[in-house]
Amino acid sequence: MSVKDGYLGAAGQAVELLRRPEIAVAWERPSALAEMTVGGLAGHLAYQIFSVGAALDGPESGEEPIALLEHYARAVWIGAPLDGEVNAGIRAKGEGIASEGARALGERAGDALAEQGRKLAGIGGDRVVFMPQTGWALRLDDFLITRLLELAVHMDDLAVSVGLATPELADSAFDPVLVLLARLAGRRHGQAALLRALSRVERAPAAVNAI
Repeated sequence: MSVKDGYLGAAGQAVELLRRPEIAVAWERPSALAEMTVGGLAGHLAYQIFSVGAALDGPESGEEPIALLEHYARAVWIGAPLDGEVNAGIRAKGEGIASEGARALGERAGDALAEQGRKLAGIGGDRVVFMPQTGWALRLDDFLITRLLELAVHMDDLAVSVGLATPELADSAFDPVLVLLARLAGRRHGQAALLRALSRVERAPAAVNAI
């Protein structure tokens, strides 16, 4: 299975979650994430799908793509304070997307994903896509892995926010997320800390968070 298959499957699960009645009922309530409503979190989740559509609609970038781990090394949101400009902007964008309402958002996300499925069928994973929100380019497969990470993490956030079970991802979606998180955690805490966290509980560190 390809990264594209993993993305399409996970995004399909995200659309199903967005359409759950529990989400609409709790739309204005606080979510599991500080200072975000359930609707704002749903908007942020849907944005991960919309961002793929924007990348596919543009021409192939002439920029030299950077490596996936370098993308996260440059990311200004990692470690940024909750009340800082970056996180405030992320929350505002999610709430703005949520303003269309639960039903409309679920429909728009589903329509966007259906269109992406048709487009991705004819595009190779080495296509270079420019990310205007960051100012650099990634290979399509790497870009889709960044979306997979966002989808996996925020589906959990959204499900927990309304008391639903977190969707179980297929291996084609979960494996690249797991590898990425492990590499980021290893870079942040060191290989020994990660190995101990996974295999030696008696020597495990207090935290091995990746982001």
